[in-house]
Amino acid sequence: MTTPTPPRTARTPRTARLAAASVLALTVGGGLMACTPDPVAKAPDVRVQNAAAPQAKATAGPLKASEPTRVVIPSAGVDASPVLRLGVDSAQELEVPPVDRAEQAGWYTGSVTPGEKGASVLVAHYDTANGPALLRNVKDMKVGDVIEVGRADGSTAVFKIRETQQVEKKDFPTHKVYGMTNRAELRLITCGGPIVDGHRSANIIFYADLVKAE
Repeated sequence: MTTPTPPRTARTPRTARLAAASVLALTVGGGLMACTPDPVAKAPDVRVQNAAAPQAKATAGPLKASEPTRVVIPSAGVDASPVLRLGVDSAQELEVPPVDRAEQAGWYTGSVTPGEKGASVLVAHYDTANGPALLRNVKDMKVGDVIEVGRADGSTAVFKIRETQQVEKKDFPTHKVYGMTNRAELRLITCGGPIVDGHRSANIIFYADLVKAE
């Protein structure tokens, strides 16, 4: 899975993360091999339709910091826990879940926790060399669907998908994904498109707004 280079803010205080995210000087691209399907055990090529809706109205304000423990996406048949903690590798590229944990999602620790003010970033595999992974049904996700994130404090942050976007990895919208926001939002990133030179050639991104807390 080729992932974009995020802001160099992993494991830093929230204020520093937000400040760094507003001054992005990043290179986009570079590859990670974890999402490289082999010629036999792989999922079909996938594409999602780019679509967007107005921002959802929140019925709960931003939440206090609490790390994610579970991700539930009813439309994709996802119910995964625990959530892995991801940073950046030696090339300053976003880590992804290991191949042997491809049925789990990961949270980028350089972003806010889900439900906090700002953009929280989750990452999950569509497929790996071992075959279909957690987001094997990503094509079934659409604008208006919900993503529920269980948190360590016992609460659940419920997000509604506002936008779906599939882009070539060389065109990854770094500022849009990692940039500052005054709302509690979620980004869920996976891979898609055909395999080119051993890697999925596109990123699929879901932008979602916090609509309630349970």
